[in-house]
Amino acid sequence: MFYYFLDSPVGTIRLTSDGDAITGLHFIDRGPEEVSPDVPAFALCAAELEEYFKGARKVFTVKTKNAGTPFMERCWRQLLAIPYGQTRSYADVAEWVGNPKAVRAVGGANNKNNISIIYPCHRVVGKDGSLTGYGGGLWRKEWLLRHEAAYR
Repeated sequence: MFYYFLDSPVGTIRLTSDGDAITGLHFIDRGPEEVSPDVPAFALCAAELEEYFKGARKVFTVKTKNAGTPFMERCWRQLLAIPYGQTRSYADVAEWVGNPKAVRAVGGANNKNNISIIYPCHRVVGKDGSLTGYGGGLWRKEWLLRHEAAYR
C-alpha cells in the first residue's frame, strides 16, 4: 500500500494506492505519515482534486479500485450517477439498486466507501433533504455540497 498526502480546503487528504489505482481517499486530522515513492495515480488524482476544489472539474478520470460486497459496489456505482451539484436521498439510491427497502444498507455502504469525493457519497442526504452521516464529518459534507452548488 502506498500513501500520498494532499492539503485541501477541507483539511488533509490521505490518498492510498495499490501502485496501479487509487484505493482510498480519506480525510485525516493528524499530520502526514511517511510518504510513499512516486505512484502515477497520485499525480493524476492530486491534479484532478485541485481542479475539483477550484470548481473546474466535475467528473474524475483517475483509475480507482473501491472494493466491497456486490451490494456496496452497486451502491457506489450509483453514486457516480448523481450529477455534480445535486443530491439524492438514501431511498433514491436504494431504489436504483433494486431494493427500495434497503435504505439503511445504502447508508452502511456509503459509510464503507473508501474513495470519498470521487465516489460522491456526500451527495446522498436524508429523504427530507437533511444532512445525515458522513465519515469525514458533517461540516465537510456541507462544505462539499455548497462548493458544488456554487460551480454548478
